[in-house]
Amino acid sequence: MDKARILVLAIAGCAGLAALYLASGSDDKPAAPPPVAQLPTVDILVARSDIGLGQAVKAEDLQWQTWPAATASASFMRKDSHADAIKDVTGSIARAPFIQGEPIREQKLVKADGSGFMAAILPTGMRAVSTEISPETGAGGFILPNDRVDVLLSKRDKNPDRNGADIVNSEVILTNIRVLAIDQAPKEKDGTNALIGKTVTLELKPDQTETLARARQSGVLSLALRSIADNNGTDVRIEDNHQRRGETINVIRFGVANQATMQK
Repeated sequence: MDKARILVLAIAGCAGLAALYLASGSDDKPAAPPPVAQLPTVDILVARSDIGLGQAVKAEDLQWQTWPAATASASFMRKDSHADAIKDVTGSIARAPFIQGEPIREQKLVKADGSGFMAAILPTGMRAVSTEISPETGAGGFILPNDRVDVLLSKRDKNPDRNGADIVNSEVILTNIRVLAIDQAPKEKDGTNALIGKTVTLELKPDQTETLARARQSGVLSLALRSIADNNGTDVRIEDNHQRRGETINVIRFGVANQATMQK
């Protein structure tokens, strides 16, 4: 091999080594991504599956789930402060439904302690009273547990005029009453939107139970379903209804004015 060829190969090798060195020392390398900030978390107890109203909570219905510590409410059950929460909650009765993934809160649970479901979910001072209804008097079956209703009493009185028809009086005797159950069904079944029952259980105060008991012996009871938006609204006072029943109006018949008492 002649000297010229050896010299060319040597120069080419040196050039290649120089290029490799320059490439390895280039500043065009992509910058490393900044480290991701790790937010503090806690383990809280949540519902593994849906828990319905009145359902007894089982261990398989619960699980621990990681939750951002900054958004963990003080009412949540934390594993670091309540490690035996699953054991303690098991056997409780749900006073309100839980959806899957919802944090478990003691305010929505009650210990039955040997009592029945209804006695366990009743608030302090309230009573559960059942009465008969029909599709005609129960809003066509569209009343479900936890709905709010007004209770109406209808009575048929004899007309003083022997040839006249009987007089039917109706009045609202109870307003904004919570429905506890329909035919002992404390929750909606099989995704149905209506449950036509023959018995409704209402949540009443002690004095309201007396009103309902007297009304059942006096006439026919009907339930008026309230809108959700009206649950916290202002109701017309029942006393006002009684007062209005005694109002009189002028009736002009064949040019002769007569006074008549307005019946509700």
